[in-house]
Amino acid sequence: METGIIVAIANHNAIGKDNKLLCHLPGDLKHFKDITTGHTVIMGRNTFLSLPKGALPHRRNIVLSFDDETFEGCETARSVDEALQLCQNDDKVFFIGGASIYHQTYPIVDKLYLTFVHHDFEADTFFPEINFNEWEKTWSETHEATENTPFSFTYENYTRKK
Repeated sequence: METGIIVAIANHNAIGKDNKLLCHLPGDLKHFKDITTGHTVIMGRNTFLSLPKGALPHRRNIVLSFDDETFEGCETARSVDEALQLCQNDDKVFFIGGASIYHQTYPIVDKLYLTFVHHDFEADTFFPEINFNEWEKTWSETHEATENTPFSFTYENYTRKK
């Protein structure tokens, strides 16, 4: 099983404010969908609750929650380890947030699928510091700001060095 984190990160490792994304990038949402469709996504409870339409379609959704909650269209696990046990026969698993999940899984994932948004936002949620010496960049693509996307951004994929 390949494990990865997929996240949009603004300047200063900012990823969210008030349990919301920092900005709306339609191209990045499509990029996220293209990468994760057909695979398993694991998220924290607050990330699930922030999704506008609930469980993400055409993906196996697992929500991490300490409570005995159920989430429509999702499986529930009490820990990252339990979630990974549920996925032991899956080919790809993506951790999609929030910050607590990223902090727990950054040390163990094989891949990073990052969107760097080149802008300063007011934020209250941050991605862990990335030690780029531990990672090999495998792909990069920069997009300039446009009328529909007011911020420039860069997609970068990384594989953990062995």
